[in-house]
Amino acid sequence: MRYSAVSVIREALRGHAGWTPAWRKAEPAPHYDVVIIGGGGGGLSTAYYLAKNHNVGRIAVLEKGWLGNGNIGRNTTIIRSNYGLPGNIPFYELSMKLWEGLEQDINYNAMVSQRGVFNIYHSDPQRDAYARRGNAMRLHGVDAELLDREQLRREIPYLDYDNARFPVQGALVQRRGGTVRHDAVAWGYARAADRRGVDIIENCEVTGIVQENGVVTGVETTRGRIGAGKVGIAVAGSSSLLANMAGFRLPIESHALQAFVTEGLKPLIDNVITFGAGHFYISQSDKGGLVFGGDIDGYNSYAARGNLPTVEDVCEGGVALMPMIGRARLLRSWGGIMDMTMDGSPIIDFAPVKNLFLNAGWCYGGFKAVPAMGYCFAHLIAREAPHEVAAAYRLDRFAEGKLIDEKGVGAQPNLH
Repeated sequence: MRYSAVSVIREALRGHAGWTPAWRKAEPAPHYDVVIIGGGGGGLSTAYYLAKNHNVGRIAVLEKGWLGNGNIGRNTTIIRSNYGLPGNIPFYELSMKLWEGLEQDINYNAMVSQRGVFNIYHSDPQRDAYARRGNAMRLHGVDAELLDREQLRREIPYLDYDNARFPVQGALVQRRGGTVRHDAVAWGYARAADRRGVDIIENCEVTGIVQENGVVTGVETTRGRIGAGKVGIAVAGSSSLLANMAGFRLPIESHALQAFVTEGLKPLIDNVITFGAGHFYISQSDKGGLVFGGDIDGYNSYAARGNLPTVEDVCEGGVALMPMIGRARLLRSWGGIMDMTMDGSPIIDFAPVKNLFLNAGWCYGGFKAVPAMGYCFAHLIAREAPHEVAAAYRLDRFAEGKLIDEKGVGAQPNLH
């Protein structure tokens, strides 16, 4: 069934009795042309674009739990393309353009809200750094505005302008940035991929990578062996575990990133705001909760939960920027496992083992990159050549010294 206003009205008149499941509960077949490990945003979008753009025949997505249980449902829903380095700007701008047409493409309401992203600056050097980033964006055709204090105050009057520990001086704004409903992205891509014949197999954990004479020929799973012509890894924080199964190591550390939501409040924050004197970012959901996050936990972990010192640090950053939110009650928190690379930028490349492909190292950038990572990863798998906007995301860049260090903090993953 194609979703439309007509179908919604028809089902409303029928008591909503005619809706069918959004995707099939597929059983694993003995062999596929391509097997994608990971049923999150990266895996589902890759499968969809493999089927749509490259006409790959038999495709399976293997998810160890239920669809949407991983990082795709454990983030703060922000999308943006306000990057400053040539290796990143074209890629994230492609993702933004795909976001802008996503709902029509997949026939699903992903609740794309281009409400604007405001990066607050608090000093003259930070203003200059944001000006350089904005100029780099505009040279690549990406929208960017630099607002001074009074311009920002007219748009966002509720920040602490007069008595702040870190004075608010202005902001770099990307008005095309915003938020997207994370669960809807998973469900929409799953439905769209299923309609093109992709088998989405839930509760199917990969326990081994099958190789013959140095060539990957399939995977061992909790539901039996599945043969494959090609295998793609798109498992975020578990990337190192899958690489170990295949016999190689990745330049990745896994850390927990916490996110938080408050009780529902009346409409207040109609955009996305980031704190420039610490690590804090916030928006407001359609249900009224303030959704925010900050730094990753400082220790390596594969556990989707966090610790209290990070909760305190994130909340301190929020209160320093807008003291009024100190009166809001924190409703819940959740954690995702970040695959942090040594330079803070991702990897979309061939693995050291033939017929195995890598989509990993997304750090904080995974959700906003979902459409482009799937688009470019599908291109790599189908054509066995990097897509031009992802050509810099090579695995060997660490050995060759061609790092893409957007934050300029060097080879210290927890700071990215």
